[in-house]
Amino acid sequence: MEPEFDRLASSYEQLLQDPVRDRFCGGESLFFHIRKRDLVRAFFRRRQISTSALHYLDVGCGKGELLSLLGADFKHAAGCDVSADMMRGITGVETRVQTDPTRVPFGDAAFDFVTAVCVYHHVPVDSRRALTAEIVRVLRPGGIFCMIEHNPLNPVTRGIVSRTPVDADAILLRAKEADQTMAASGLRRLKLEYFLYFPQFAYRYLGGLEPLFAGLPLGGQYAVYGSKGAQSPGRQS
Repeated sequence: MEPEFDRLASSYEQLLQDPVRDRFCGGESLFFHIRKRDLVRAFFRRRQISTSALHYLDVGCGKGELLSLLGADFKHAAGCDVSADMMRGITGVETRVQTDPTRVPFGDAAFDFVTAVCVYHHVPVDSRRALTAEIVRVLRPGGIFCMIEHNPLNPVTRGIVSRTPVDADAILLRAKEADQTMAASGLRRLKLEYFLYFPQFAYRYLGGLEPLFAGLPLGGQYAVYGSKGAQSPGRQS
């Protein structure tokens, strides 16, 4: 059966359009991807970890927007997705199709860092731990997983998701559920932060204040980081 996102790939950007969402990002969806890139960079910078020798995988990479922004920070970057059509335009990065949504098509302990951005709300609740176990499998000892999701405690986020055709199957999960899913697969929580408090026009001037609100469950999205074991990869001396 043709994956749902193969059928949506050609009109994906149009299907994401929403008046509130468009006002928040100033009509530029790239804003959301840049915010995630900067969030990841800040995480590694705070922990004094150089990413230049690390291997990175984006699970559910879609059209590769985050890979294109973040991939050059790493020694090797790769992506996988259930939809071959979504990945068709990605160049310069290794990509593989997930023939099974709960399987990651790479070998054991192949990556130091894995992201899954707005993926889990498309995964059936009873399959989320299976996918997380797969992500843990492809992580090296000390490797880090970052799950980024919509925050269902934010009413604006809930409203946008409810109106978005590509999210018709979405079952949003709170940060606590994300935390529990990661812990059940043996990941040790490193950090939880909420973000996307300010729209693009305000973020230019107030973005420096956003870390002050990172612990408040009000941002449009959140990021949870978990480690496979105690040792972090690539820590600078």
